Amino acid sequence: MKAAQTRVLTARWGDRGSHTIAASLASGGYEALRKALATPPAAVTEMVKVAGLRGRGGAGFPTGVKWGFIKRDEPPTYLVCNADEGEPGTFKDRELMERDPHQLIEGMVIASWAIGAAESYVYCRGEFAFAARRVERAISEAYERGTLGRNIFGSGFDHDVILHRGAGAYICGEETALLESLEGRRGQPRVRPPFPAQEGLYARPTVINNVETISCVPHIVANGPEWFRKFGTEKSPGTKIFSVSGDVERPGNYEVPFGTPARVLIEELAGGITGGRKLKAYTPGGASSTPVFGASKLDVNMDWESVQAAGSLLGTGAMMVFADDACVVRAMERFMRFYARESCGKCTPCREGTYWLAQIMRRLEAGQGRDEDLDLMMDVQANIGGRSFCALGDFATAPVISVAKEFVDEARLHIRNKGCPFER
Repeated sequence: MKAAQTRVLTARWGDRGSHTIAASLASGGYEALRKALATPPAAVTEMVKVAGLRGRGGAGFPTGVKWGFIKRDEPPTYLVCNADEGEPGTFKDRELMERDPHQLIEGMVIASWAIGAAESYVYCRGEFAFAARRVERAISEAYERGTLGRNIFGSGFDHDVILHRGAGAYICGEETALLESLEGRRGQPRVRPPFPAQEGLYARPTVINNVETISCVPHIVANGPEWFRKFGTEKSPGTKIFSVSGDVERPGNYEVPFGTPARVLIEELAGGITGGRKLKAYTPGGASSTPVFGASKLDVNMDWESVQAAGSLLGTGAMMVFADDACVVRAMERFMRFYARESCGKCTPCREGTYWLAQIMRRLEAGQGRDEDLDLMMDVQANIGGRSFCALGDFATAPVISVAKEFVDEARLHIRNKGCPFER
């Protein structure tokens, strides 16, 4: 029997005009906001804490705890929605904005009520032109219906949402680089401490959550934290949208409870490997997953603890799937080129290290590699990971670790054959 999705965040995706406020209101949209505005802000934060909501942007930090860092008695405070979805293989936030932007807006107003923010910002990736138009129109509709603006639902709470479009820099997915860009400067990470909860946007206390995280908030408020915890695992409660792409019959976004095995997502929901081929590898959490999983780890449960115990990272839940005739070395070389190009250049380990790793991996893929290159790659990556200014340097080592550890035999085959052994 084919597995079914657990539709919470994606429940309205099949509705006609799901992006409009009319469709949202018809299916109970903004009722959670009405409930939240009748609840003390601290109680809303506590509700999110008890639900165990964790950030869906990759780190998995407890959302309620992050909100609790903000001092409401020292206004102004800000909420920033990180919609700069740049992780290769990830496209869930884009679809959430395109199909149900009012769910996001409702979550932002609730979160802003909890932390005492009169203004919030959606920092949208520059390439997401259609998603940005949908969010912009949704914001206008919300003002027209009184779910944004002055005295929302007669509560006395005023709130404004501003859409800001980035310029397509991967580094701006890093929260402090995002803040720099939002303030009009070049997107580069800041020194921490102070952390954004202390000095964030305009040097004021700021909460930064991604689209999927904020979209969970209305459902927690509407149904209660116990309801939310019915899905997923004890430490990873709720549902998660996984972006499945690559050599599968039905690529797309699939919402399932945390703890669902990778096999269910790849073989059942995504329809299995195309052309009747076999699985060679998949990324559990995007290009920055360290390392890529082989076919032997198809039964790993997709939650933070299980993936980490298996030796990698859940990340954003971007599962890029490779069939048995795909070249993993070539794929990792492309990932490495991406990180070298997207390094902001602020720190030497990342700026220089990613460049040289990209050169070595390009040589390896072209059949000009040497046996000592495998050790050289690991030596260079060891001088990037944990030594760079932000996490981009750590992510950039993922392709190298995958090749040198998990797929070293394939790498050596490139060296012996003096070229790529795969035709694709």
